[in-house]
Amino acid sequence: MYLADEAALQFSSLSVYKGILNRAVPGAFYRLLCAYESHPLEFTRAWGEFFALLCDRGYSENLAGCISETVLFDENAFSKAAAAGEENLLPATVRWAVQRDMKILREVAQITPEQMLEAYRRREELGDMADSLPRWKTGQPIEGMRGSIAQCLDWMADYYRRHGCGIYARYRAFVWREGDIAPVAYPDSIRLTSLKGYEIPRGLVHDNTVSFLEGLSCNNCLLYGDRGTGKSSTVKALLNEYCDKGLRMVEMPKESLCDFPKLVERIAQVPLRFIVFIDDLSFSKQDDSFAALKAVLEGGLAACPENALIYATSNRRHLLRERFSDREGDEVHRRDTIQESLSLADRFGLSVSFSVPGKAEYLDIVRALAKERRLNVESEALELGAERWALERGGRSPRCAKQYISMVESRIKRGLL
Repeated sequence: MYLADEAALQFSSLSVYKGILNRAVPGAFYRLLCAYESHPLEFTRAWGEFFALLCDRGYSENLAGCISETVLFDENAFSKAAAAGEENLLPATVRWAVQRDMKILREVAQITPEQMLEAYRRREELGDMADSLPRWKTGQPIEGMRGSIAQCLDWMADYYRRHGCGIYARYRAFVWREGDIAPVAYPDSIRLTSLKGYEIPRGLVHDNTVSFLEGLSCNNCLLYGDRGTGKSSTVKALLNEYCDKGLRMVEMPKESLCDFPKLVERIAQVPLRFIVFIDDLSFSKQDDSFAALKAVLEGGLAACPENALIYATSNRRHLLRERFSDREGDEVHRRDTIQESLSLADRFGLSVSFSVPGKAEYLDIVRALAKERRLNVESEALELGAERWALERGGRSPRCAKQYISMVESRIKRGLL
C-alpha cells in the first residue's frame, strides 16, 4: 500500500484511466492527497469537500467501492476495445498500463483518514481540529477488482463487452436534446410482466427485438392504435428487459428528425444495440421532419446503422393528418401526392395494432392487475367499479385499468375498502 504522501504522485500518473480524475469523488480525493503540504486552511477545505462528495454519493463507509466503481464507466482505449470484443488486439504496452492503473486505483483507495493526517506535514498547526475531522472508511472495491490484477483485467473486459463503456455503461436510456445525446437518470422502470393483455401484438414487437439483439433479420416498427393501450409502455418495458443484453434506447422528438444523421454518427460505432424511439408520431403536413423520416426508413444516406432500429408509436395508422380539403386543388397529379402522404406507415417493416379492448378483455386486465398487487376485493364489486371508472373516463383501456387499480389499492391501504 502506498503512503499517503506517495499516493498523489501515483494517482497523478494514471494513464489509460486518467479520465477517472475528472470524476467528482476521485478528483476531490486527488486534491486532498495533493494538499499534504498545504496551509491548514487549504488542507481542511479539501478534506471537507472530499468527505461531502463521498457522503453525497452514499460511500462514506466504502471509499474503495466508490473509486473502483468509476472504472466501470470510464471511456478509454481499453474499455472501448473491450466493448467491441477487440481488447486482445491492443498492444502489450496498453494492457500493461491498464493493469498498472488498476493496481494504483485499488491501493490508493485503501488510504485511511489516519494515514492522511499522519502524512500531513503541518499537522501540529491543526491542533485539536485534527481529531474532529470527519472520518471515512475504506471498505472493499467492487467484486471485479478484488482478485489478482490479471483477473481484474479479464473481469473488466467481460463487463465492457456486456455493458459497453462510458455513458452507455452507466445509463440505458437517453434523449436527443439540443443536438446531442443526454442520459436519462431515472427512466421508466416498467417491466413486461406488469403489462397485461395484448399478448399477440406485444409478442410481435418482442420477437422483432430479440431478433435484433441476436443479429438476425428484423424491421423498423410502428406501434399504432388507440390511446392508453400500452404502445409506449411496451417499448420501454423491452428496454428494461434487455438492457443487460446490450440494448439501449435514444428517444428522439419528432421535431429533431432532421438531426438523424448526427445521431447515427454518434452511435454507429458503439458496440451496443440501439432503439431510436419516436413517441406519439404524427404530422399535420409534409414538412422537413416528414421527409427526413421517409429518407431514413427507405435507406437514404442517413439510414439506420446495423446496430439501430426505429420504433415509433402513434395514435394514427397513416401518421399524416389528412383533410377533405387536401383532396381538392389544382395540382395535376394530386392522387400521387395523396398516396405519398399515406404511404409513410408502409415504410415501417413491421406495423402492429393496439386497439381498444372489449369489455371482457378490459375486465381480464383489471383482474390480472388486482391479482398482481394482491388486492383482496370481491370480484363483482371490483368489476362493477372498473366499468364505472371506464365510463367516467370515456372508454376502456389498459391505462384506465391501471389507474383504477391504483385507486383501489390506495383506498384499501387507507382502510376505505
